[in-house]
Amino acid sequence: MNEPIILLALTVTAAAALYSSVGHGGASAYIALMALAGLAPEEIRPAALILNIVVAGLGALRLVRAGRFDWHVFWPFAVTAIPAAYIAGRVDVPEEVYRPLLALALAAAAVRYLVWPQIDAIKPSVRPSKLVALPAGLGLGALAGLTGIGGGVYLSPLLVFTGWSDPQRAIGIAACFIVANSVAGLAGRTVSLALLPSYLPWLIVAAVAGALIGTTWSLRGLDKRGVLRVLGIVLGLAALAIAT
Repeated sequence: MNEPIILLALTVTAAAALYSSVGHGGASAYIALMALAGLAPEEIRPAALILNIVVAGLGALRLVRAGRFDWHVFWPFAVTAIPAAYIAGRVDVPEEVYRPLLALALAAAAVRYLVWPQIDAIKPSVRPSKLVALPAGLGLGALAGLTGIGGGVYLSPLLVFTGWSDPQRAIGIAACFIVANSVAGLAGRTVSLALLPSYLPWLIVAAVAGALIGTTWSLRGLDKRGVLRVLGIVLGLAALAIAT
């Protein structure tokens, strides 16, 4: 590996560690990092989705095994999100349409969890009705497919803000949601797999190392307020990455 690739791998490890600590795959960070590294736009989206699947998949496995998951909350969102992500993954939407709106929404959520995490840390959780979760999943899946990320960055703050899940279970739900949507989004762009960079395996190794660090930190060191504060940082970085 040459020096730029080593630097990219190290930054991928750092991003994977931070994002996986709150159940996210980190696709928005990988997109920004690979763009800075000079990768072509057509290479970036499939590579970011693959890294997203690896990181979120490892996170989902560890979080579910630790009991930080709720199947009854997960499935109504996932069942409509997966086909929506597949279909939307085949659509090219002008970036100037969705980027500013998404960045603003993520930034607002970031401020809430950085400044007032105690509000949602102590909130009692009540599972959403299927009449609400099914259409919400449809919208989240479409957003995931259009933006080329797994959608957990949208789902976890929604679950916590509405009180549909406590913060620690929300990150496990988000991790599983990300895996499902990323696979569906990638399936919608199978042609782009031929454009993957040759050094992607090194980035996968770097992402796995980061995910192991991040999920271990989450399981051993983050209480509900800690989860929300880190989530605020992640949402802020995602907003910045999407805006730029």
